[in-house]
Amino acid sequence: MIKQKKSLGRKLKAYLPLYLMMVPGAVYLIINNYIPMAGISIAFEQFNYSKGMWGSPFIGLKNFEFLFKTKDAWIITRNTILYNVAFIVLGTVFAIAVAVLLNEIHSSRAKKLYQTTILVPFLISIVVVSYLVYAFLSSDSGFINKTLLPALGKEPISWYTSAQYWPFILILVNIWKGLGYNCIIYYATLVGIDRGYYEAAVIDGANRWQQILHITLPALKPTIITLTLMAIGKIFLFRFRPVLSGTYEFRPPVGCNQHHRYLCLPRTHVSEQYQHGFGCRRLPVANWILVGTGGEFRGQKSSAQKMHCFKGGTKNGR
Repeated sequence: MIKQKKSLGRKLKAYLPLYLMMVPGAVYLIINNYIPMAGISIAFEQFNYSKGMWGSPFIGLKNFEFLFKTKDAWIITRNTILYNVAFIVLGTVFAIAVAVLLNEIHSSRAKKLYQTTILVPFLISIVVVSYLVYAFLSSDSGFINKTLLPALGKEPISWYTSAQYWPFILILVNIWKGLGYNCIIYYATLVGIDRGYYEAAVIDGANRWQQILHITLPALKPTIITLTLMAIGKIFLFRFRPVLSGTYEFRPPVGCNQHHRYLCLPRTHVSEQYQHGFGCRRLPVANWILVGTGGEFRGQKSSAQKMHCFKGGTKNGR
């Protein structure tokens, strides 16, 4: 027992610098991610602003019963699935495409310039992004309504009161903002690919597209799986409230009346908890599908044996 304590003490002492490095991140996670989780209790209470979160009476699942009696539950589920499918699929496709293009640039100065330019939107606060979007879409002074549409002979559009445009706007803003981060990760993976595979493919007659299809994409497969799982884990974090701030109009929850006053709390508390739970349930399923069907990139014995990247489409037997 004494030996075990000494061994544990030695390990703690050996890794003490690493534990100290971990402390700031752990404190941040506790303060920013775990302590606010106490607010989940609001969804299960007859919330009263005068009594506060701890003084409001507990009513169990009645708020959720109210939610599922309206059409909001279906709308939340549908929007969560469709928006995140678009975010993940289109974001991955564009990030890989840009990473491949960066990998084809030979000038180191131009490559650094493009990397910096692409990464800047990711570093911008979503609040700043909302102001940029407003600068483009404002009905009174927006660039599109005041400059672009008049030049094309079109009538101004009230973007913030027209719901049909916002699925495309949100998808565009999401891709623009997150492209740089994902692109840099994919690019770092591409840099680590052994150039011998490409040289062997060229000898076997593979063109550039065939090299991308049979070497680059298989090499990116583990990274794609990892980033996809991370994205699925964050599907319930809606990051565009500031962007939508100009569209918000207060309206009382559906079905609120004098006989159901205890249900007239802000619907976001209940709907967000449902969305959180729905997203958490999908993460293990996606993990099983992606990891179960995915594989790691393993070096080919010969580009001629595995890729079929040859002129004329036949093996040459080498």
